[in-house]
Amino acid sequence: MNNKDFITMMAVRTGLKMYEVQSMMDTVINAMGDHFMESEAVQLPNFGVFEVRKKLERVIVNPSTGERMLVPPKLVLGFKPSPLLKDKIKERGNS
Repeated sequence: MNNKDFITMMAVRTGLKMYEVQSMMDTVINAMGDHFMESEAVQLPNFGVFEVRKKLERVIVNPSTGERMLVPPKLVLGFKPSPLLKDKIKERGNS
């Protein structure tokens, strides 16, 4: 599902106009981004938690040359689904 499909679906479900839904989504995404910049987690009930995680530095090996390289530490965005969402997905896979 792309952004336009998602906005259309949300407009139909909420009865709002597409530009209103797009504006609302932009506001939510910008607010979440602000929290991520402060390394704060964002928890959405019954959906999951988005959090900024620090990946430690590590040594990797180039498979074609055998050269060892040091990858510096970096921040990445992670997602942990809620148990309710996990169960819904698991049930869907079993049917």
